[in-house]
Amino acid sequence: MKVRIFLVWSGVLFVLSLAFFPGGGLAADKRVYTMDEVVKEALASNWRLKAKKETIHQAQYVKNQARADFLPKLSTSYGYLRYGSRQEVFFSDFPGPIEVGAQNNYQWKGTVTQPLFTGFALISSYRLAQLGIDQSELEVQLETLDLALEAKTAYIDILTADHAVETAVMAAEALESHAEVARNFYKVGMIPINDLLQSEVEASNAKHYVIKTRNRARLARARLNTILSRPVNADIDVEEIEVLLSEKGDFQDYLEQALRDRPEIKLIDNKLLQTEQMVRLAKSKNYPEIAFVWEYTKEGDTPAVNGGEFHQASNWSAQAALTWTLWEWGKTYYTVKERESIKNELLKTKMQLEQEVQLQIKDAVLNMETAETNIPITRKAVEQGEENLRVTRERYKAQVSTSTEVLDAQRYLTDARVFYFNALFQYHLARARLKRAMGAY
Repeated sequence: MKVRIFLVWSGVLFVLSLAFFPGGGLAADKRVYTMDEVVKEALASNWRLKAKKETIHQAQYVKNQARADFLPKLSTSYGYLRYGSRQEVFFSDFPGPIEVGAQNNYQWKGTVTQPLFTGFALISSYRLAQLGIDQSELEVQLETLDLALEAKTAYIDILTADHAVETAVMAAEALESHAEVARNFYKVGMIPINDLLQSEVEASNAKHYVIKTRNRARLARARLNTILSRPVNADIDVEEIEVLLSEKGDFQDYLEQALRDRPEIKLIDNKLLQTEQMVRLAKSKNYPEIAFVWEYTKEGDTPAVNGGEFHQASNWSAQAALTWTLWEWGKTYYTVKERESIKNELLKTKMQLEQEVQLQIKDAVLNMETAETNIPITRKAVEQGEENLRVTRERYKAQVSTSTEVLDAQRYLTDARVFYFNALFQYHLARARLKRAMGAY
């Protein structure tokens, strides 16, 4: 007997250690997040956002490449040339051939090239590279806003799913209780078999729906874990959020902030600046290109290029070279026209985007107003549904109402609870979407 008591207490202490001591079990790995914590961790850990941030480094490397084009370029070459026969010339008044070159010819050359004028092509390319960094940073901002909204949506989905499970469990318990009453009534002959079967079928369907809602809650948690770059099966939970209905804003204020802060609009402005540089780059073909070239040459009839009978050991030259393409059948002209058309396309796209932003803000504001209106209505409906079910159950026990009326009352109450929780969380979702439409999170 003492051994059995000792084993029981040992089991209790082991369970308590799992629950309370860090690293002692699954409870220690469970995280409970607030919405702000979810957003913060998503922005710090999400792999998709980290991958997007790499584009900023890539754009910086492109800028460094463009900057290198301003600087002198150093190149070198080494070659070997052999003739099939000796290099000789003949003169009519000379008795024999005169050798004028060697069969074996070795040459090493070093060249320094410095561009002096490229029709503003280098400046335009460098400016395009700088704008490419701005574009990458704006794309990261856009990804950040989308990820924050995605994290908030996943957070709200978990709350919605949890309350759906709670509602389903309450409905299942109530329907099972009603089925038990129906069984007792059937045993004493107070109701027909059809009423009993109807009650049992509804109770079974309710149990099936509980399983379905629990799986939805698990999937919602897996989705949030994925956003947070955690293991998909990691234990996670979220805190309840309160509905604050005191926030009132002006549509015009929302719109002005959106037009000022939305990265999508800033991206189009950035692309317009890029297009201007692309036009300037295309026009650079109308100008000549001037470069300074300095060469140092060593020659010889041996691999050591130390000179020879027909080779000067070393020499150097300096040259200012001008290259000007005068006619390409209008290629430069049509390239410029193409870039100008792209600019006009972007201007029209920006106007369309500004209209879409207005619509997004209007939609979010209306959704907030709808949810705010529905919250007290659906809360009242839940109270009425609970009272209706209570009364209908009492009437059924007194056999002055039917089983169908009880089942209908339970269904009405379940629907009312679902509508109430949906109204609560739709308000928060509308707030999150409004902030996203304004370019914030």
